[in-house]
Amino acid sequence: MTGSAVRTTDYHTAGEPFRIVDTTAGGLPPVPGDTVAERCATVIGPGGSATAPRRGPLDEVRRLLVQEPRGHAGMYGGFVVPADDDGAHFGVLFWHKDGYSTACGHGSMALGAWAVDTGRVAAPDDGDAQVRMDVPSGRVTATVHRAGGRTTGVTFRNVPARVGARKVPVATTLGLAEVDIAHAGACYASLRARDLGLEVSGAALPALVRAAQEVRAALATHPATWHPGGALLSGVYGVILHEELPDTPFGPHQRNVTVFADGQIDRSPCGSGTSARLALLAEDGRLGADEDLLHESVTGTVFTGRILPGGLTEVTGNAYRTGEHTFLADPYDPLGAGFLL
Repeated sequence: MTGSAVRTTDYHTAGEPFRIVDTTAGGLPPVPGDTVAERCATVIGPGGSATAPRRGPLDEVRRLLVQEPRGHAGMYGGFVVPADDDGAHFGVLFWHKDGYSTACGHGSMALGAWAVDTGRVAAPDDGDAQVRMDVPSGRVTATVHRAGGRTTGVTFRNVPARVGARKVPVATTLGLAEVDIAHAGACYASLRARDLGLEVSGAALPALVRAAQEVRAALATHPATWHPGGALLSGVYGVILHEELPDTPFGPHQRNVTVFADGQIDRSPCGSGTSARLALLAEDGRLGADEDLLHESVTGTVFTGRILPGGLTEVTGNAYRTGEHTFLADPYDPLGAGFLL
C-alpha cells in the first residue's frame, strides 16, 4: 500500500480510542467472504490467529494505523465492511496492535455515534436512533441518544452473554487466584485484584498487566474458554481485574482494568467486558432486572450496564469525535508501516 492514502475518523469512548476506516467508501482492497466472520478469517489468513495474523493487503493498513508514528500500542480501530444482509447497516472488523477481535463494545458505541453524526443512519434531533452492525461474534445494536441536535450517549446491546466456569484456580507469581470465565462476544477471565494483593490504579498497572498475562497464558487450553461457534470465538481475549466500590442506590459499583491481547490496557471500562461482568453478577444474584452496574475504568471513566432477558446485556457510555485524518505511507520511508514500543 506504499504511496496510498488512508482516511480515518477517530473517536474515543470513555477514553479508549477508536479509529474508523470505511473500506466501503473505496480505495482499500475488498475482503472476500459472505459474512463478517468469514471476512475476519480471511484477513487473519490461513495458519494465522487473531493475535498473530498473516500479512496481507488490509492487514498492512491495520499495521500502518496502529503502529507508531501514526498510532500507538493502545490504539484500537475497525474496518467498516458490508453487512451480512440488509438487516444491518454495515459490518465491522475490529483490530488492535496485535491483530483482530470478535467483539468490541466501546468500538460499537463509537461506530453508532459515527453513523449518526455523519448522516449514514438517519436520526432525530431529539430521540433515539438504532444502528445495527454485524461483527464477527454476531449482530449488535447501538442505540444513539440525541438531544438538541447532538449525540448525548450511546447504548450498546451485545450478543447474549453466558458464564463458562466459576472459581477456576490459577497459579500466578503473586499467588493463587480464583478466576471466573464468561463469554460476551469474546471470552473474558475475571478475578479480584485484591486476591493478588493489588488495587486497580494507575500506579499498579505494570503489576496488573503482568498478572493478567499470566492468567491468560494459564487458561490457554482450559475447556471453558472454548466457544461452540469455533476457534475464532474461543480462547481468553481479555482478563478483567476488578475491585468492589460502595454500591449506588441503583446497584453494584465496581472498578476494573481490562487487559486484552498481548498486554493492551483498555482505557474505558470495556464494553464487552462489562457484558461479561453483568452475566457473572446476575448469576451471583447481585444484579436484578431493575438494577444497573456502575462500571468504572482505571482512568475513572464510567459505563452503566444492565442485564436483559435471555442473557442479553446493555451498556451505556459516551463517544466523542477526536479528529479526521489522512494517513500516508511514503514509499521512501525506511520505517515502512512503523513500529511498536
